[in-house]
Parts: sequence; structure tokens; C-alpha cells
Amino acid sequence: MLSIIQAAGWPIWPLIACSILALALIFERFASLKTGKVIPPNLLNEAITVSSRNLPTPELTQQLSQSSALGEVLATGLRTMQIHPDSSEDELRAAMEGAGRAAAHKLEKYLSALATIASAAPLLGLLGTVIGMIEIFGSQSGTPTGGGNPGQLAHGISIALYNTAFGLIVAIPTLVFWRYFRARVDGYLLSMELASEHFVRHLSRLKLAK
Repeated sequence: MLSIIQAAGWPIWPLIACSILALALIFERFASLKTGKVIPPNLLNEAITVSSRNLPTPELTQQLSQSSALGEVLATGLRTMQIHPDSSEDELRAAMEGAGRAAAHKLEKYLSALATIASAAPLLGLLGTVIGMIEIFGSQSGTPTGGGNPGQLAHGISIALYNTAFGLIVAIPTLVFWRYFRARVDGYLLSMELASEHFVRHLSRLKLAK
């Protein structure tokens, strides 16, 4: 591996940094976007059951908000009802939509960084290719006889090829994972929107029952 890095020259180092950063972000997103941390399967039903007759205590609402991203959205609706018992359905919906936007921002964290790495890696590989070509042309004019410098020629070719290949090796998996996380977040946001709408109607019925 060290010999490959030496053959690829200094342009390989930005690509190595990008690969390390992309790997760290991928592991972080896998850990943060687990279903249990975003939308636990039975959370909506549990929240409806707890608030079926009366609003839960502030302590239970706080526990709900800390449970997951969906829990924070649902807890916002409960807090709104606790603070403003006469809130209309539109006011509840607006409060929960605001919490949903905040949750969406957290879910989309680092996705733009992954997209940037996926776009920049091929360009960094192209930069290494250009530098390798400069080395190749430099080797052709390095001697008075015009025979060229074989060592410099080989080094220029290795820089060009290694950087091109490594740029694609970094970019392709990063792009795949970015698309995967993007689709996963979109699915979560749709589920949260549907759950929030269902919970708003539940809270409205609870207010009318009083």
C-alpha cells in the first residue's frame, strides 16, 4: 500500500483524506439512522394510548421527546396542548410541522458532505491525472538528446493512473451510500408526516371529548 501511495505522488493525499472522512460519515449515518432512533415501530400507538383520556404529565412528555425523532414531533403536539389547551387543529399542525422540519434537518446531517465528497473525488483524481501528464511531458524534454527520462516518464504515468483509479474508488461507493441514506431519510420523513397527521387528529378528538 505504501508503495502505491509513493507511486501515486502527493495528489493522492487529498483523496485519502476524502476516503477517511467519507468512511467516518457513512458509519455515523448508519448509527444515527437506525429505525429505533428515528421511528420506533409502536411509538405512535403508545403515544395515543397514553393520551387516550387525558394529556400525559410533563415528565412523560419529556421522555417521549427524548426517545426518538418521531417522539420529539409527537411531544411537541402534547406540549402545545398542555400550554395552550384551546389550540386549534391548525395550530397543533403548525407546531408539529415546525418540529418535523427540525427533525428533518437532523436526519439530513452530513448528507451534503457525502454528496460533496462523491462529486469532488473524481475531480481530485482528474487533478492527479493532469499532474501526471505534466510529469510525462516534462520527461520528454528533460535531456538534450530528446530521448526523455524513463524514470520520470514512468512516475508520471503512475501518478496519472493511480489518481484516476483512486478518485473513482472513493467517489462510486460514496455516491451509492449517499443515495441510500437520501432514500432512507425520505422514507422516514414520509412516515413521520403521516404519523404526525394521525396524532393531530387524535389530539383534536381528545380536546372535543373534554
